[in-house]
Amino acid sequence: MPDLTVTPRIGLVAATAAGRRHAGTLTTVWPHARLVEGESVADALRSAWAECDAVVAFLATGAVVRILGPLLTDKRSDPAVVVVDEAARHAVALLGGHAGGANDLAEQVAAVLDARPVITTATDAVDLPGLDTLGWPVQGAVAAVSRAILDGEPVRLVADADWPLPALPPNVRATDEDAAEAGYRLLVTDRVVPLDERTAVLRPPSLVAGVGASRGVPAAEVGELLHRVLAEAGLDPASLRCLASADVKADEAGILSTADALGVPLVTWPATRLATVDVPHPSEVVRAAVGTPSVSEAAALLGPAGRPDDATLLVGKTATAMATVAVARHAPRGRLAVVGLGPGAADLRTPRAVAELRRAAVVVGLDQYLDQVRDVLRPGTRVLSSGLGAEEERARAAVAEAVAGRAVALVGSGDAGVYAMASPALEYADERIDVVGVPGVTAALAAGALLGAPLGHDHAYLSLSDLHTPWEVIERRVTAAAEGDFVAVFYNPRSRARDWQLGKALGILAAHRPPDTPVGVVRNASRPGERLHLATLTTLDPSVVDMYSVVVVGNSDTRLVAGRMVTPRGYRWRS
Repeated sequence: MPDLTVTPRIGLVAATAAGRRHAGTLTTVWPHARLVEGESVADALRSAWAECDAVVAFLATGAVVRILGPLLTDKRSDPAVVVVDEAARHAVALLGGHAGGANDLAEQVAAVLDARPVITTATDAVDLPGLDTLGWPVQGAVAAVSRAILDGEPVRLVADADWPLPALPPNVRATDEDAAEAGYRLLVTDRVVPLDERTAVLRPPSLVAGVGASRGVPAAEVGELLHRVLAEAGLDPASLRCLASADVKADEAGILSTADALGVPLVTWPATRLATVDVPHPSEVVRAAVGTPSVSEAAALLGPAGRPDDATLLVGKTATAMATVAVARHAPRGRLAVVGLGPGAADLRTPRAVAELRRAAVVVGLDQYLDQVRDVLRPGTRVLSSGLGAEEERARAAVAEAVAGRAVALVGSGDAGVYAMASPALEYADERIDVVGVPGVTAALAAGALLGAPLGHDHAYLSLSDLHTPWEVIERRVTAAAEGDFVAVFYNPRSRARDWQLGKALGILAAHRPPDTPVGVVRNASRPGERLHLATLTTLDPSVVDMYSVVVVGNSDTRLVAGRMVTPRGYRWRS
């Protein structure tokens, strides 16, 4: 799948001046995209197909189909193809929608050209996850099972363990007698299983192959041994997460070539770490040579994360003249994504946040925040909502769902790590789960952008809520910010039950900076009812502030310029 972060080779083909102009727009934005020329447009298109990872053709779809039709081989290896019309009104994902990444490329092309992406992949059209978009290899009757899912027919989900899958539609069930009778199955396993026309198999990344070798071992010897060991154990190489070895083998060409051929990374560990792992077949000969009694078995058990307690050795060390291989299965771990939704506006929500929400099977959050994102959740997503004041309950619920092996998204407004859900959740999230943090646009940043540039120099975030922090502590921190001449950003500034703290905090700041210091109040930043109010330390009326507001108090250098707050970065102020 093309990923602009790893500079894929994108070939552009155009037949007209307008097409070349649109291609030029793309090359300006993507330096790794290039216009492919040829004796004819057909020659240029065939060259782009042969030389590039993806093709954007400014041609008619019919012409592209006729030219590329004879070249099609396999959707997993063919380049992605996107077709753009003469007026750049539409970007059509023509070939390689999922496997090749054409769907994503069409979205990206459309964003640059202000066009409309046209995506016709069936699962995308009805907002269901395609089996080939879950991030794992998929084998067997993928089309038939996908069609059954789309048609609402019962599909039985059979998994060896509780892997953190995204939300699947209600007709895909772990135990379903109707599905068993219908015969459609979606298996999640690393085992070699017989395939039929109604069974698709997802290969989870559960296996780690530990590899030891003599210096100069041939790649063919390592590869042949590994495939033989897996075959004899009834394990599918598509479930290999990585190869693992000792640090001294990090540059071993034969091992590196094998990892490259399998499309997996090589993870290495120091001998001292390998020596701490209990293995069934330690060797004093290996200890003398490498400094650890085991390389292959210990490395297989450590895996990529160094958690041997999560692993089971399936195949003990098996050797040839120059190579040794062992295989371990690592238990799945639940996944907790702590997602910042931004200040409220959908266009200030990051693409990564949306991707995590769509990847989750369970989404946990405050009811009013969940209402902002229900439209992006996949059908079948389980939503756990609660009201204000239930932060600890939400944190515990999200962690419990992840510990049970599920893919969970815990949402918070702004950035989830700033006065939001990351802190309480991570107090409970132990080593049993994987945690992913997704940053968001904070309320302070949204307010700052609306006010001008008040955060242009050092600033401090301060919560005035004494529900969890004693006021004496808050007062000491406000005093420190005042004495340090920090721009102060007040969260939770005032409510009906807490109506005096803001005035007290402003008084502390007023003792250390000029009375005409600008103060900005932003209510409902980026949301309906957005309101800005500018005042000074002496003129601000605290009654205009509530819990939906952020208060920004400038430092001694902050000025009002054309009605905007500006804090200089330390450069000479220009009057």
